[in-house]
Amino acid sequence: MQQLSATQLAAWLAASRSSPGDDEGESPPLLLDVREPWEFELCHLEGSLLLPMQTLPARINELEPDADIVVICHHGVRSRQVGSFLERQGFNSIYNLTGGVDAWANDVEPAMHKY
Repeated sequence: MQQLSATQLAAWLAASRSSPGDDEGESPPLLLDVREPWEFELCHLEGSLLLPMQTLPARINELEPDADIVVICHHGVRSRQVGSFLERQGFNSIYNLTGGVDAWANDVEPAMHKY
């Protein structure tokens, strides 16, 4: 599993938005938020999919094993655990957002609610 900083993720998302439909452009990753619904309601990255950590084993078939998946939580601990789980299940392009939404709020989107 690769570690991805908030600024690296922001650059990846910006690159994928700048060339939609362009075969040479980067594809956006799936932003997989594994926090609880109440946490997601407080703040989240736009376009992310909420799939709470404890529901993942029952819902894993909703994810594409070959997709680029960035796993997100509050500080990066739960997401690292989920990323390891996904890799053990055969997913091969998993990224952990180091520092989670807290790092995103600090480094990319200062107006984002923090908790």
